[in-house]
Amino acid sequence: MSDPTEATGPTEATGAAESTGSTGSTEEIGTTGAAGAAGAGAGDGGSGRRVRVVLVDDHRMFRTGVQAEIGRTEETGVEVVGEAADVDQAVTVITATRPEVVLLDVHLPGGGGVEVLRRCAGLTGDAEQPVRFLALSVSDAAEDVIGVIRGGARGYVTKTITGTDLVDSIFRVQEGDAVFSPRLAGFVLDAFASTDAPPVDEDLDRLTQREREVLRLIARGYAYKEIARQLYISVKTVESHVSAVLRKLQLSNRHELTRWATARRLV
Repeated sequence: MSDPTEATGPTEATGAAESTGSTGSTEEIGTTGAAGAAGAGAGDGGSGRRVRVVLVDDHRMFRTGVQAEIGRTEETGVEVVGEAADVDQAVTVITATRPEVVLLDVHLPGGGGVEVLRRCAGLTGDAEQPVRFLALSVSDAAEDVIGVIRGGARGYVTKTITGTDLVDSIFRVQEGDAVFSPRLAGFVLDAFASTDAPPVDEDLDRLTQREREVLRLIARGYAYKEIARQLYISVKTVESHVSAVLRKLQLSNRHELTRWATARRLV
């Protein structure tokens, strides 16, 4: 088993295994080399710029897609040096590889992206070799954006971003800029301009992070199959989350759920 800081192949394990859920199989999570499947075509490699990146996301298919999109170093200038699927793995890989930028999902097993930021606070504050974090999430909820920015992330982009724009965002974060997808910056400005703590919604607090994601997509009119594709989960899992949300909120159907979410400006 190779040292994580010396990875040269497509994937080298740190020894942490990720469960893939319904399949029951496991995956070794560790550091990766510079080779990717297909570059984003951003052209940053030709300019001589280089940036070392760790991918943190609990969906293996999504990590593979990002690696294929941005990981051809000679074209993009991005070298993916590590991957992780949960909080503990993320902290281990980030500490071992000391990347310049971490692409961080917001919702992760073990406490979420905010917990990764908390446990890596010493690395983000390193004056000589800071590790900077860019949140990359399917969620565009204000509470998620504000939470990771307060935790120390330098920016927040959604998973609808193109490969070329993602490469550009990574380099901007490496240089110390703040980067946001359209309209998300307004959440941050509003939050930091206000001195009042946001009110606690006890009903919303009953829901898990994943249930909140499903709730928002249902309220936006997404079909179960569309939600499953968006969140990289099965249709049966979507159905289970919807049933749990309806039960916890004491609602009868998705129409009541939509009205409930709209009234709280969650859509």
